[in-house]
Amino acid sequence: MCYFLFFYRCTPVCQVCQNLIRCCCGRLIAEHSWKESVPPITLNPGPGQDVEKNWSIECHTKASPTNAYGTIDFQDTATRVCRAKFVRVAVDSKPELLAQLMLREWQMERPKLILIVQGGSENFTLPPKVKQAFSKGLITAAVSTGAWILTDGINTGVSKYVGDAVKTFGGHDLRKRNTVGVTPWGVIDNNMDLIGRDVFRPYQPLGNPLSKRACLNGFHSHFLLVDDGTLGKHGCQQGLRRKLEKHIQLQKIHPRLNHGVPVVCVVVEGGPAIVSTVLDYVSSVPPVPVFVFEGSGRAADLLSFLHKQTALLTLFQYIFEQQITIFDSESEDQMTPDAAILTATLKGTKASPAEQLSMALAWDRADIAQKDILVCGQHWQVGSLEQAMLDALVMDRVSFVKLLIDNGMTMSRFLTVDRLEELYNTPQGQTDSFLLHLVEDAKQTSLPIGYRLSLIDLGLVIEYLIGGAYRSTYTRKNFRAAYRTKGKRHGIITTSGSSRSLQDLHFFRTAQPYKRKVGVSFYFKKSLTPGLDAAPLLAPFNFNDLFVWAVLQQRQQMALFLWQHGEEALARATVACKLYRSMAFEARQSSMDDNIAERLKTFSLEFGQLAVDVLDCAFRQNEQMAMKLLTSEMEAWSNFTCLQMAVSSCHRPFVSHSCTQTLLTDLWTGPLNMRKNSFLKITLSLLLPPAIFLLEFKSKAEMCHVPQSHETMLFGRDSVKSGSQDAERGLPIHDKSPVSCLCLSWITRLYEFYGAPVVKFCFHTMSYLAFLMLFSYVVLVKMEDQPSVQEWLVILYILSTAMEKTREVLMSEPRNLSQKLKVWFSEYWNVSDFIAILLFLAALALRWNADPYRTAGRISYCLDIIFWFIRLMDLLAVNKHAGPYLTMITKMTRNMFFIVVMMAIVLLSFGVSRKAILSPDEEPSWRLARDVVFQPYWMIFGEVYAGEIDACEGGAPCPPAAFVTPFLQAVYMFFQYIIMVNVLIAFFNNIYFHMAATSNKLWKYNRYRYIMTYQEKPWLPPPFILFSHVTLALRAIYRRFTGDAEREEKRSGLKLYLGHEDHKKLHEFEEKCVEAYFHEKSEDLHSSQINRIGATAERAEEMCMMLGEISEKVNFVQDSLSELDGQLGQLQDLSALAVDTLTLLCASDSLHQEEARLASCQPSTASRRILPHSWTLPHRSGTDCDVLNIRRLQAKSCKSTPPSLLKGHTHTLVTSRRTSQERLHCNVPFLLFAAAKSPSFQSTEDLYPHYSGIKIYAENESNQSPINVFMALNPNRFCYLKCFYACMLAPIQFSLGCVCLLTAMERNNLMRLAHNIPFTPVSIMGGEEVSVYSLEEVCSDADPECSTVSSWSSRGLSAMLQPLSSEEGSLDGGLRLGCRVLCTWAEQDVLKPGLVYVVKAFRPEVVRAWQRYFPGSTALQLCLREIQQQRAAQKMMKVFNQVKPEDMRHSPRFLDVSLVLWHSNGQWLTIERNMFGDFRKYNNNTGEEITPYCSLEEVLLAFSHWTYEYSGRELLVLDIQGVRAELTDPTVIMAEDQGGSRGEMLFGPDNLGDAAINSFLQKHTCNVYCQRLGLEGEKCPAQMVQTRPPTLWRVYCVHV
Repeated sequence: MCYFLFFYRCTPVCQVCQNLIRCCCGRLIAEHSWKESVPPITLNPGPGQDVEKNWSIECHTKASPTNAYGTIDFQDTATRVCRAKFVRVAVDSKPELLAQLMLREWQMERPKLILIVQGGSENFTLPPKVKQAFSKGLITAAVSTGAWILTDGINTGVSKYVGDAVKTFGGHDLRKRNTVGVTPWGVIDNNMDLIGRDVFRPYQPLGNPLSKRACLNGFHSHFLLVDDGTLGKHGCQQGLRRKLEKHIQLQKIHPRLNHGVPVVCVVVEGGPAIVSTVLDYVSSVPPVPVFVFEGSGRAADLLSFLHKQTALLTLFQYIFEQQITIFDSESEDQMTPDAAILTATLKGTKASPAEQLSMALAWDRADIAQKDILVCGQHWQVGSLEQAMLDALVMDRVSFVKLLIDNGMTMSRFLTVDRLEELYNTPQGQTDSFLLHLVEDAKQTSLPIGYRLSLIDLGLVIEYLIGGAYRSTYTRKNFRAAYRTKGKRHGIITTSGSSRSLQDLHFFRTAQPYKRKVGVSFYFKKSLTPGLDAAPLLAPFNFNDLFVWAVLQQRQQMALFLWQHGEEALARATVACKLYRSMAFEARQSSMDDNIAERLKTFSLEFGQLAVDVLDCAFRQNEQMAMKLLTSEMEAWSNFTCLQMAVSSCHRPFVSHSCTQTLLTDLWTGPLNMRKNSFLKITLSLLLPPAIFLLEFKSKAEMCHVPQSHETMLFGRDSVKSGSQDAERGLPIHDKSPVSCLCLSWITRLYEFYGAPVVKFCFHTMSYLAFLMLFSYVVLVKMEDQPSVQEWLVILYILSTAMEKTREVLMSEPRNLSQKLKVWFSEYWNVSDFIAILLFLAALALRWNADPYRTAGRISYCLDIIFWFIRLMDLLAVNKHAGPYLTMITKMTRNMFFIVVMMAIVLLSFGVSRKAILSPDEEPSWRLARDVVFQPYWMIFGEVYAGEIDACEGGAPCPPAAFVTPFLQAVYMFFQYIIMVNVLIAFFNNIYFHMAATSNKLWKYNRYRYIMTYQEKPWLPPPFILFSHVTLALRAIYRRFTGDAEREEKRSGLKLYLGHEDHKKLHEFEEKCVEAYFHEKSEDLHSSQINRIGATAERAEEMCMMLGEISEKVNFVQDSLSELDGQLGQLQDLSALAVDTLTLLCASDSLHQEEARLASCQPSTASRRILPHSWTLPHRSGTDCDVLNIRRLQAKSCKSTPPSLLKGHTHTLVTSRRTSQERLHCNVPFLLFAAAKSPSFQSTEDLYPHYSGIKIYAENESNQSPINVFMALNPNRFCYLKCFYACMLAPIQFSLGCVCLLTAMERNNLMRLAHNIPFTPVSIMGGEEVSVYSLEEVCSDADPECSTVSSWSSRGLSAMLQPLSSEEGSLDGGLRLGCRVLCTWAEQDVLKPGLVYVVKAFRPEVVRAWQRYFPGSTALQLCLREIQQQRAAQKMMKVFNQVKPEDMRHSPRFLDVSLVLWHSNGQWLTIERNMFGDFRKYNNNTGEEITPYCSLEEVLLAFSHWTYEYSGRELLVLDIQGVRAELTDPTVIMAEDQGGSRGEMLFGPDNLGDAAINSFLQKHTCNVYCQRLGLEGEKCPAQMVQTRPPTLWRVYCVHV
């Protein structure tokens, strides 16, 4: 560890007289280490000297570096794995170091709240309802806020209840429960088992019931074991705990918030010391609020009673009302306990409303903020809520964003350009880096480090992700100009200023869509309110901006919440689906983490399903309004439509929905009523135009939801208000004037007929079929010198088609030409048409020339017609039955590429070898390529060329090795015809069955493209389409001159143009649909089976609690009856006493004197009965208050009366408690009885310092009577205070009589069993300076088979090592000498200060033996190879742990070894961490091994065998040794033919080569783990040495 933590040990200052005498530290005298120091004679106790008064921690303890830290594994938690981090610290440790340890080393989350749990340390019983409230409230408050819980950490008292709460309500992931126990080291049972540095210790929480020590609770996550040098004494941890609480209280609750971490004290039960602790908390600066659970008993009930009676305590009235909160679990109108704890914390901190809101925001508890902070009448400073909203968005607090919006937070005023850019530039870790990658891809450039994103960059990202013709608001010309102007003027963009010029007003409208010739003047229309000109300007589409921010930042819950607010919910769902889908694609293309791509894909599917559900809900309510939602133009989203965005995002379920398909059907048929018209009538109308007037057309009301082109609107189809109003109301659609619909002008009917897409399709199909017939005629007949009429028609048709394709490119929605071409070429059929047209134009150019060019042109015609015939398949795609099959064929063709490549590889491998063998004398020519492929290709389809199989038949000369070709052909036919062809068939079969279920949806999705193609085409087919082109050109020229060109360009596409009122009605309808959707979703959630089961479980839990309360009341009644029975017995005794007294008074005769004397002795018998337990004790005579009654009263604990039973006894309790308070605060002397004075207790002032006059009477040190002793103090109050103090202080456990003697005996017996703590005195920063060189893992460039190799660090790091005394020769080996050292300081943590290490150096004789191989630096070379040897074994062990079966629970590892240069003598050494425990050797470097007796030993021996097989029988790891699973000093044996000569030694000098390998193979016996690893045989055959694959040892070489 990197922290200088210490612990205290008591130095022996007491004289040893016997083993039963204890020192003031709590240990026996014999348990002190006398070897460390001899106590001065002056400190030895002399006669009459009181040792205890002189003993102190400062004088008689010594600080040492901590020797106990690591991980505790609790053994009694069978249901789950419970482990905790622990460290032993000194009582005066600095809280800064402890906090740094907990946050950095233990990786604890930064606390947002500290819950201090105070209460009784002994076991007590909580009522069921109080226990339920405490457990659930504490854990819920901690989990919801990210709090730390601080307790004593022991397995008794309130700490045990905290552990039970974590077990019950904490869930299975206990690591997220930061429950810290601050425990005294001296009171922990079996604390010596925890000694060790960075150890993993099993711990049994069930201790000895006779022991006075405590066990650790197994459900705490971290432990701070506080050591002050004492043993068996409580309370030393309180000071350190309080300092740690104050230090954490000064830390920030969140990096964005300036408020400190709040602290609250939770009180449950407790003794008199808890009252003092509570007063200390509430009177500290700043005060700590206290939360008390009423009904838990003792101190908690006393505080509850005092809190209710504050009128009687004017001194503490303000403190009690402000800082102490009482929680009554019996109250029906009480809030939940977790909310009550947090509310008490807020009120107790005395923070401003803004600070309280910050605390609630850090806790993510919007319910607390809504109930206690954002209340009516609260005054807020200007900008407070805006800052809270910004913090909520950055911290991803969805509930707070909702709360602030519900409380009147105006988002239009909040959102400015600066705040939006701040949201985008807030560091988000991996999300932030991914967004930067997107910006780099969008801008096609690299960004510098620390680059700040601008809204223009984000606009480019949005356009890059959505693609197509989408244009973001942030990239509009006016926005860019204002952005640059603002940047030049102010350097940065600010949110406020004294004034803004009119030129920059529009800049702050972050989402306003671009409109022609509006620019700055559009924003001039909004006048500024006087006095508000310095405020940030508004953003009209702020929710859309925030929604896009949440999507780009991958904040799904925030995006889902923002999706519900604002207009155009359906559009935003499709936009989010598209953005997430594109981001997932970019993540896969960038080879990022697969989890990111999968998460983004999941988010896309979630929003896609949301869009489908909303569309389905709208379609069920009103079909026509739902279809309007699909095609209405959205100005906020670059004038796109929902349908366009869904198609762009490839959202097939959305496009294949019934609503979308109904709309597409209406678009396909246009104004024609296809329910009563067949395609035959349409074809007849095309051939005979007068038949058009016999067709039926749809009414205006039926066409109100269908998007109309501008040309259609010119012919009177723009006014559809009458029908649309009925459609919006959901009323039946009736044509109000059927006569007017039938009497349309013949021009309008003609235009509507020929403008219908279905009519265009039929017209163009008929024209295309005629073109194919003409083209086929041209290529089949002889080509003349001059083109024939048929050929001229074909030429004209193709040229007009080329002009139409050009028009499609120019009229597409993208603005720049490159984007237009990119979108156009994304369609497969456009690429096919482009190739066909280019090929035809080339052929046309060739046919005008003489032969041979004319022939080439004719051949080009023949090839070109193939493309035009294939184009027919696109026409079939419109059909409902043929379209799905075409989709299957496209899918098969696209996915068969890799199988065809594999078949081509097999074909070429056979074809080349066959041709080379059969034709050895071929000359270079292109014919060779044909011969290689020709015959092998046809063999795939069954043509085997049987006559040519044997090349030697027919008397032809036989080529050399011709007999090989039949064999090659057989193998080729087997692989190609049997395997590859069948694989291809199986592949097609799989695609067919997979596509059969989805082909219909795919066809519905592709149907949009077909319909849109014919929707935008001119109605005249080629070559007559040239007339349409001329008309369009003239119209464009006219609009250019009139200034309507840009407006018409904006109106291009399939869009429904609505007025302001229609838009408003459509948005209201959409909002109703969203509300209905969430209403249906909530009903389904409430009616689900899981919720019903949960509600039943809650009711059952409530019934169990009620039964527990009834059981508690029954027990209380039984106890009351027993007490009543005892009181009746007392009455009987008193009645007998009265009779005897009367008898004594009446005796006047001397004969009755003896009887009277006997009767006077009976009251002593009556007075020995057990007194009833009560707060009020009557004044009695001295004979009634003997020692026996005091003992009996003390044995019965004084428990608080349950609150539910206090109602009838209020007056008595108040009087008695007030009397008790008055008597306790007076300096009244009283006496305690003890059979023998315990050495651990000398004065009541140590336990109860607030009261004086207390004296202890011990029978072994006074000859006076106890009555005489006390009467000398105060003879009037002896009886009352004796009984009262015995009742009140019974829980403090003053042991009387034989009980006190038994406790002392038990303590002595336990102390005899205690072990001495090993202690090594060292000086801080002592030792000698060394340089440490470590191995580092770097990428390998030379060896592609290995990802990393080990390389030495370029510079040595300094450290201070101090040698430690150890047994001579205990660490020496056959080749090296060892010594233990202590690291006192290290640079950059190259070594851990405070840890013990082992340095090893080669023996002088070994160095001399190797000097001839390594002259000049023999020791250095030997150390390097020794370290290289251990690193090679370490890497193989890492691979072994990865490949071994999971049920092999042992995971051994080799220690890390570094190179050390000792500066004082210039000696090279190796250094490794010291191992504590039983050091064992499992085999040696000669191949001999031990007989295994446990699974670990079998695993290690199997590892040696595994290394031999894994390394290709080149390497063998032997000489395995260490402590349990931690190993060191292995030997890597290398075969002599791999290691080369001795001068090329790669590993250590103990490599015995083949001799060691052969010895191991003969002596090794395979165990069950060898068989599990798939290793050979029971005895490894020696023949395994003979054959070895290529070398593997080079993988483990180290770059020196």
